Amino acid sequence: MMEALLWVKDPILPIDAMAAEAARRRQDQLTKPRGSLGRLEEMAIKLAGMQGSSAPSPDPVHILQFMSDHGVAAEGISVYPQEVTIQMLRNIARGGAAVSVMAEAVGARMEIIDLGIATDPGPVENVRSERLGFGTGNIAREPAMTEEQLVAAMNAGRSGVERALSSGARMLICGEMGIGNTTPATAVACALLDRPAADLVGPGTGLDAEGLERKRRAVEAALELHLAPGRSILELLARLGGFDIVATTGAYITAAQRGLPILVDGFIMSAAALAAVRLQPEVRNWMIFSHTSAEPGHRLMMEALDADPYLNLGMRLGEATGGEALVPLLRLACVVHQRMATFSEAGVTEV
Repeated sequence: MMEALLWVKDPILPIDAMAAEAARRRQDQLTKPRGSLGRLEEMAIKLAGMQGSSAPSPDPVHILQFMSDHGVAAEGISVYPQEVTIQMLRNIARGGAAVSVMAEAVGARMEIIDLGIATDPGPVENVRSERLGFGTGNIAREPAMTEEQLVAAMNAGRSGVERALSSGARMLICGEMGIGNTTPATAVACALLDRPAADLVGPGTGLDAEGLERKRRAVEAALELHLAPGRSILELLARLGGFDIVATTGAYITAAQRGLPILVDGFIMSAAALAAVRLQPEVRNWMIFSHTSAEPGHRLMMEALDADPYLNLGMRLGEATGGEALVPLLRLACVVHQRMATFSEAGVTEV
């Protein structure tokens, strides 16, 4: 397995420290009290360092929307039936879903990729088919995927980033949709954080107390079945993850290797971010965290990643919507950074 994924250990590009420092100095010279625009200043400085530019910008924004189903849905861990995944695939492709509407509103280009929903939809307009199976295995009872599927999912994320770069992308957002996918994300996070299921299991799409208990038991069963001393991060992903989580892990690593800033969405994408950083710690330097998920385990992942998301809007939809919500603020931060006058330009006395 590792021979096929040797690229995972390719070097991560360094952040341009000189560009970031120049941006920091410019922020201190703008006609405002130093630090008075708070984290908007931080956004511009981060992007300047990532892009090595005095004129940072998130645009063009490219979204990789990974669609897949999860066998663990059989354990009754979602309020929605699994057939909703294929229905939402078509809804997203037609432009009717939140992620689609928001992508149009913020001018982001979105590529929808079917990695393996449970029912083969056949050709669907605006959907790229890279199917790896009819969903993953039920992690409470068997491994999520084979080694071959793991390799293919990692490579699907890698090739998605390469397509994004060829289209001129300057910022990447990964999203996901698949009924039950907070459960494998929780299992992956528990394994990587060495925490019990009870610390991270949350209501997902809105589970009641009984559903939450089923979900906790499913994650506990998965951890008991698949955790073993000496298992690598990739082996854990193959056993506990989903095609969407694994593809995003591959996408994040590739983006950092290619110098493409990453805007991390919510709970599920944060599990992929955690996996990517455990595989390649310097990937963390290329990540901007959009929002705090309402899922309770998200805080623990953010602590492990030393991350402080910019938004806290009670969001828990996924699909890249949290990342999309931050894009206008990133644009504002960059426009202010570039266009605001300095004290000397404006003839304003600097204190």
